[in-house]
Amino acid sequence: MPHEKARLTLCNLKQEDYPKIKGLMDEAYPDLGGAWPSHTIYRLIEQFPEGQIGILDNEVLVGLALSVQVDYKRFADPHTYEDIVDAQNRIFSDQKGDALYGLDVVIARSHRGMRLGRRLYDARKELCRQYNLRAILAGGRIPRYREYSDKMAPMEYIERVDKKEIYDPILSFQLANDFQVKRLLKQYLPEDANSDGYATLLEWNNILFENTQTVIDSRKSIVRVGAVQWQMRSVNSVAEMMQQVEYFVDTVSDYQSDFILFPEFFNAPLMGLTEHRNQTEAIRYLAEYTEQFRDEMSRLAIEYNANIVTGSMPLLEGSALYNVSYLCHRDGRINEQRKIHITPHESYDWVIQGGDKIEVFETDAGRVGIQICYDVEFPELSRIMAEKGLEILFVPFWTDTKNSYLRVRHCAQARAVENECYVVIAGSVGNLPVVESLDVQYAQSAVLTPSDFAFPHDAALNEATPNTEMLLFSDLDLDKLKLLHSEGTVRNLKDRRLDLYAVQYKQ
Repeated sequence: MPHEKARLTLCNLKQEDYPKIKGLMDEAYPDLGGAWPSHTIYRLIEQFPEGQIGILDNEVLVGLALSVQVDYKRFADPHTYEDIVDAQNRIFSDQKGDALYGLDVVIARSHRGMRLGRRLYDARKELCRQYNLRAILAGGRIPRYREYSDKMAPMEYIERVDKKEIYDPILSFQLANDFQVKRLLKQYLPEDANSDGYATLLEWNNILFENTQTVIDSRKSIVRVGAVQWQMRSVNSVAEMMQQVEYFVDTVSDYQSDFILFPEFFNAPLMGLTEHRNQTEAIRYLAEYTEQFRDEMSRLAIEYNANIVTGSMPLLEGSALYNVSYLCHRDGRINEQRKIHITPHESYDWVIQGGDKIEVFETDAGRVGIQICYDVEFPELSRIMAEKGLEILFVPFWTDTKNSYLRVRHCAQARAVENECYVVIAGSVGNLPVVESLDVQYAQSAVLTPSDFAFPHDAALNEATPNTEMLLFSDLDLDKLKLLHSEGTVRNLKDRRLDLYAVQYKQ
């Protein structure tokens, strides 16, 4: 049939469609007995109507896909066709099953070559997601194996089909639709002479599957983040600085944000409270307040029900000084991430040392990492985090000039693309002439994304006005990341040549 005359629609099959179903199956399976009897189809439609999908062309049934719900543990192991269909041709759908089992996909001979099979497979995948099922399983025939059975074992045949050295009309199609061969099934359908009775156990994993029983246990898929583009200004006391912090936390929490990000060294104005002989003395003076700010911001995280990334602050341990960011969870936990790479200014003027741990933190709103300013310019750190399951990378930064800012911005964008994650950057603006080396700042805070169809065309979800104190709110869809990892236009993480190179974390 010419494509231009086709009028294709998906539908759920009904019992009265049985004569049409029988015609399609008789055409497709003349060597296997043709169609199932009517009571088999009626039972499928009665037990699991959503799983019985058809394609109509101008009201003519030209394709179908039949499915049942099953227990994953039972059918992810070796089984035969008789475990699915009993001696009376009855098929039982388990309403409590956590997997979809694909029975048949049939396309009318007149409509082959129109990619209708892919359309049916996509419909099955969407059904699997909507029902929150773990996977799609199927026993797949290998109908060309008989031509090669005297030359190679079944597993060699499967491997050569996978490498596209041999074309198999069923297995090649299933592999092209992201199914993986889990194992070989022996005597799956003994009367299938073309397959010598063999079949493949195929599996498509639902990467959005959530194994939860209650709303409380469920994972958030939409995460709201608030980034504070902080105005550096002189203050008269620690209490005044904390009032500014609480104001932003209060405001951001009013918008039900899951995370609040402050910039690097946001409390640096405290260095202007007293005279200092040099910058080294000033930064160590600021470190005297770090524990107090950490504890106060942890209190705010609990009271305002939002996870707070505390920007960064200097931490003095013995005689060693570090640049540290805290993740204050709203349940009261506190994690820390020390800056790994220290800038020449930090090293020479402030005598700050680099940390030695790279963490990804499990939160109630995703797996997150923190890189303080300069750290985001080193791609190895983000790759290590990505291998630990990173979903959102927070980058508190302080930059004085636009070229400094652009180093952070462009590298943060690259990290989002390379590691298929969201990156949130937040910096400070304004002038602080009373504090040496922090007299000017430049920032344009932003929320950056991977670059693919599911994300903004310029891979920037949100951007602040440059050099203006403001708040930035964005909703991050974590499910989009899962789909990107598996089905993106390109798959940067999956396609790495680990046979040639690797990033090794030496801890």
